[in-house]
Formats: sequence, structure tokens, C-alpha cells
Amino acid sequence: RGGASGGENGGGGVPPGPFYCGPKEGYGGYAGYWDYITGDYVPGGESLNPPAMNALGRQDVEACCWWGRGSIQVRGTCAYGKLNYHLGKRAADEGRPSMFPDVDFCRDPQAVCSSERYPHLGWIAGMFRWITEVQSYDSVAEEGEEGGFNYLRRLAEFVDGGLRDWSFVHGVSGIVTQGCHSPPCVEGAEFVGASRKATFIKTLRLLGLKVVDDVVNRGGMPDGAVSGSRRLGSSVDAAYVE
Repeated sequence: RGGASGGENGGGGVPPGPFYCGPKEGYGGYAGYWDYITGDYVPGGESLNPPAMNALGRQDVEACCWWGRGSIQVRGTCAYGKLNYHLGKRAADEGRPSMFPDVDFCRDPQAVCSSERYPHLGWIAGMFRWITEVQSYDSVAEEGEEGGFNYLRRLAEFVDGGLRDWSFVHGVSGIVTQGCHSPPCVEGAEFVGASRKATFIKTLRLLGLKVVDDVVNRGGMPDGAVSGSRRLGSSVDAAYVE
């Protein structure tokens, strides 16, 4: 079990309580939801809205405690398992060096955010995910695809090219948010590319780097954002799409 049920945090217009996960028997298989209009918690048994199934047909929140946490969110049982294997209690138990020998990320994933002994753990967990999933990303183009994506090679090309190839930002954003360099990676998934590009440019400028966006701003849209569904780089002016 992680977090607390919404019922324990009450309603009456207060913000939603922490996420909840736990055995199906504890709440009848449907944990309910927080009504963002009234600000109230609606228990599963009183809800008029049926729960939405996930891709596996599940409606409960049993074994769902491994939601995203950290500066670059670590999420899913596999990711927490790797974190525990390399940096946590499992590494220590197996006689390997461990930064957090007393933290079992598999049993207590919330430690990423709430550990009083290791207040910097959220940043380290994010860096761990960056190193293992983003920095090491190397996708070979399959038949019918435009091309693969090697993060380190594309980073060097982005820097050597004068910080102008926004397809690099698009690809990295996709890897971080959805696990592939050509989002949307799952049919129907949302990808807010323009805002991510704007944040990236702002960050580079705060670091003192000169960034030039060659795309002409049209119709009051954010710098570099062009409406439509064309693939990135399909024309000169479509340098970034949502």
C-alpha cells in the first residue's frame, strides 16, 4: 500500500489526497475518484461513473504503487527494480556497493520523495533514470522508418550544429515521457511538444547559452510551434509540432 485513500483526506472542496494503491479487497475493486468540480472524494461504491479499464482490463489499483517519482520520474516495477538493484537495498544485500543500503525501493517506492535521511534522493533517482534510459538510448531504424536515434550522437550533432536542430529536443522529450524518440509512441497518447521545446529553450538561455529559433512565429503561437500533424522535419517550417 502506498499513499492514502482519498476518503481519509475528506472532501469539502479540499485538494485531492495522496495516490492510493492496495489489495482489491480493501475497497471493493474500485477506489473511486476525486471530483475536480466539487472538490470532493467520491468513493467507488457511490460513483455513478464506472472505472476505466487499463490495457490489461484491470480496474483496481492493486500493485499500482510504482507510479512516477523523482526529478525525472521513475515509474513502473521494472524501473524501481533496477533502482533497487543498483543503488538500493538489493545491492547491499548482495554485497555490492550501494548508495542507499537501507532503502528498499521495491517495498517502499515513496522513499524517492519522502526519505528524511536522503532528501536528495529524488534528484539522484532522476539522474539514474536519465543515465539508464535516456543517455544510453540507441534505437536502430526498422524497415519503413525514417531513421534511428542515438542520444549521444544526436547530442553532439545538436551542439556542433549551433543548437538549432529541434528534432533532437523532440526525440529526447519523447524518450522521457513515452519511451520512444518518435512520439506519440502509443496510439492516442498526448504529446505537448511545443511547450517542451519552449521549456528547453528557456533552460538553455538561463544557462547563458545563445539559442536561436529559426522558425517564424505565426498567428500568436509559441515560438517554433506549427499546428498540424506533419512529422517533425517534413518541411522547412515544420521544425516542431505538438
